[in-house]
Amino acid sequence: MTELLHLSAEGVRLELLSLGATMRRFDVATAEGWRNIILGHSQLADYQANLGFLGASVGRFANRIDQARITVEGQVYELDANEPPNQVHGGGGGFSRCEWRVLESEQTWAELSLTSPDGDQGFPGQVRATARFEVFPHGAQVTYTATTDAPTVVNLTTHPYFNLDGEGSGNIDHHRLQIAGSHFTPTRPDGIPTGEVRTVSGTALDFRDGEFLGAARLRAEAEQLTRNGGFDHNFAIDGADVRRHCRLVGATGLGLEISSDQPGLQVYTGDHFAGELGTSGQRYPARAGVALETQGFPDAPNHPGFPNTVLRPGQEYRTTTRWQLC
Repeated sequence: MTELLHLSAEGVRLELLSLGATMRRFDVATAEGWRNIILGHSQLADYQANLGFLGASVGRFANRIDQARITVEGQVYELDANEPPNQVHGGGGGFSRCEWRVLESEQTWAELSLTSPDGDQGFPGQVRATARFEVFPHGAQVTYTATTDAPTVVNLTTHPYFNLDGEGSGNIDHHRLQIAGSHFTPTRPDGIPTGEVRTVSGTALDFRDGEFLGAARLRAEAEQLTRNGGFDHNFAIDGADVRRHCRLVGATGLGLEISSDQPGLQVYTGDHFAGELGTSGQRYPARAGVALETQGFPDAPNHPGFPNTVLRPGQEYRTTTRWQLC
């Protein structure tokens, strides 16, 4: 049975679902009162149907895998192809579709766990994963861990769609996004990386100084860099360890900084939305929110030059993503 968890600290309230270890609401205090800044479904059944991965923890491997096939330690594994012929976000029965066990929950934090058996969605090895959500004054973070009993691949992230003007308030064209990444990974039309890591210099994907999403999208269309009418791109973040990945500022002036130790950031502008009913009862237009997903690179198991995503017995996968209001 799905559990509903509530966390709170100064200026922030976080609502979680055990289904998919999902962030359902992220309310922040503003001069006008409390404002929910992430998109969500109005009904639990829509989370169960996994429509758009709104706020969910995705795995065992976030983003896309070419031909739903990986090779680990010389062995080829055929995965669930839930975006035929490829896999996206771990397969049709991935972590976002699973009931996570609530290990413990307090006012400012909650820890959940999930055991993924050997062969789950085609992946090798039994993986034990945890997700620890925490809130602190004017911010929140999640830490994922994972261990395995056989060599496998792991790439976990959370999938919130942000609208800093408020959930259900319209599109995010007037949000300004700054990304600390000087390179991106070009893709084929189906979203699978070509293997190239290309500079953003001189392209509409240069967000290093900050760009309005709507204006940048129009430039990207002219350069044939959009996918499905908007952005759905992985940026290679400069530096290492925990550092700022991006800064998003809404039209109302509310800002959010996202930091992580992950090498990549997927920016997806939610162009698929077409009137879905949201948390507040408002219907979502195209680009109702922007997903900012810290991650290992898409299709990394099939590109030796990408950052490693292989996890072996005796190792611990650990990654943290932090959201700070500013």
